[in-house]
Amino acid sequence: MKALVLLSQGRHPVSGKPCLPRAEAQAARLATAIDPAPAGLHAGPDAETVREALGRGLHRLSHLVMDADPSAALADAIRAAAPDVVLAGPRGQGGADTGLLPYALAHALGWPLVADAVALEAGEEPGTLRITQALGKGARRRILVRLPVLVSVHAGAPAPLPFAFGRARADGVERHAAAAAPARPEESMEERPYRKRPKVMALAGGTAAERLAAATGAGAAKGRVLVDPDPRDAAREILAFLRAVGVVKQRA
Repeated sequence: MKALVLLSQGRHPVSGKPCLPRAEAQAARLATAIDPAPAGLHAGPDAETVREALGRGLHRLSHLVMDADPSAALADAIRAAAPDVVLAGPRGQGGADTGLLPYALAHALGWPLVADAVALEAGEEPGTLRITQALGKGARRRILVRLPVLVSVHAGAPAPLPFAFGRARADGVERHAAAAAPARPEESMEERPYRKRPKVMALAGGTAAERLAAATGAGAAKGRVLVDPDPRDAAREILAFLRAVGVVKQRA
């Protein structure tokens, strides 16, 4: 089974320095479970940061040298490489990545996308992959999919492999000049005068005062809390509250 890992240049959440996202290092480890020699694919101006993936289990790295939207170039590279499984991180990490690329590639390739994978293994039938998927509250689900497939890795996947400095510095990067992305047509925009929108009711579960304030557009008025009041006192307090939120007009 042939595995390919998509790599991006993220930013460290504490220092802000460029780094390989942890989820993609975890993806490299998952790739080694189904492919003894998995490869990486990166598109960007340079690949110095993502070179770390070579020390996390990848055997080679293809770098598409470009400084534009990489969606089309990556889709073409994946078609040429013809992998069975493409792995990616679940979201961007503050760099030039957005987290939407795996979904755009799955749409362009016509492949299924399985999110939140924590384990991979070859299926019993040829051409299938068994994926353990993370669910809420620590639950797990095992699903069987037909190849090829694009998989995003969950943060609960096994930790990255220990870093091998020598392999990371080895010359395992293949550089390719990518064609320039076609310019996107400018979207036509129409300018309209402002129109007041209908008022949105407060979500269910809010207090009666919050729902009333949302319906009337008034701020949340505060009233007094009365415990076993006299009916006349309770009526006066309710009337004062309704006047405060604008439901009942003030007396002239």
